[in-house]
Amino acid sequence: MTTITRTDDLALFCETAKSAPYVTVDTEFLRERTYWSKLCLIQLALPPASTPKDQGGEAVLVDPLAEGLSLEPLYDLFRHGGTVKVFHAARQDLEIFFHDAGLFPQPLFDTQVAAMVCGFGEQVGYETLVRRIARANLDKSSRFTDWSRRPLSDAQAAYALADVTHLRVIYEFLSAELRKNNRESWLAEEIAVLEDPETYITRPEEAWLKVRTRTNSPRFLAILRELARFREAYAQDRDIPRSRVYKDDAMIEVASTKPLTEADLSRSRLLLREARKGEIANGILAAVKAGIEARDLPQPRDEEPGRPGNAALSDLLRVLLKAKADASGVAPKLIASSAELDAIAQGDRDVPALKGWRAEVFGQDALRLAGGEIALSAKGGMVRVVPVG
Repeated sequence: MTTITRTDDLALFCETAKSAPYVTVDTEFLRERTYWSKLCLIQLALPPASTPKDQGGEAVLVDPLAEGLSLEPLYDLFRHGGTVKVFHAARQDLEIFFHDAGLFPQPLFDTQVAAMVCGFGEQVGYETLVRRIARANLDKSSRFTDWSRRPLSDAQAAYALADVTHLRVIYEFLSAELRKNNRESWLAEEIAVLEDPETYITRPEEAWLKVRTRTNSPRFLAILRELARFREAYAQDRDIPRSRVYKDDAMIEVASTKPLTEADLSRSRLLLREARKGEIANGILAAVKAGIEARDLPQPRDEEPGRPGNAALSDLLRVLLKAKADASGVAPKLIASSAELDAIAQGDRDVPALKGWRAEVFGQDALRLAGGEIALSAKGGMVRVVPVG
């Protein structure tokens, strides 16, 4: 097992990789104590060598924590269009590279997304694909390793390399399946979302939208918006987890009680001690004041999707989705979410389920069902689409 700690060794490997049709990639990182993920290890593997075949291709570990190591040769490989970069469940890996280097590996292939397109279920795990496609089992003993500690043991290194060596077999199988089923364009649509910078940008002014609350008072939401804005900006600037500033339940409490002084903050049941004084306390009080004085009040969020009179259509769309998903061998949630079905039922036509490959599989018939042009019929345990009129 080779661990690369020098820039020239990484450059040599990456130059070799540029002549390969693909390279499999994975990362190990920590995020428990930071806002941004801390990259601790990179695993890379090339296709199996032609001779001797039983040895497989070259696989290496790259230690980004090694003193003096530059990852620019890797980023140069990521920019090289002649080699496909293969990941499994790439989103967190891509977020790291986008934040650290402002780029996405291209061309990109995500085996988790490809597996869903090929009928392996929703958000299928790597271990499942290794077992079902590579016919192997993973050693899970190093799963909870602190990857920032050095040196790595042989067992840890072997565990990390297994994440890219088995991935070669999985990629070759899934890419062949996509070609056979003419679904490469389906995968390309999903990859486009992963390569969109907007997927990885969290703007402080939008952070409140991710906070779950049962209160829909516009003034309460205005205060919540300002508190979430401050927390997000503070956490990003100092690279600490949001929960180290204050947790969601404490933020909701503050938005409800509207403290105006540090003395008021001291009576909070849920705020951390560090948040009741100093910089964070000042930020909280300023956010509460801004929310109280805000004129651009957020609109209340609907507690329940859909509107009265559309529940029956939503239910019919769910039945249609299940039938279409079964027929196409694609995970239902990859085609349409529950919220999208409710949106279609209440007249919204600007939803992903009605665009691209999803329109072919489901969206066109969903619109026909909503427009009364087709009905659903059950026969022998199967649901069929029946024209009306």
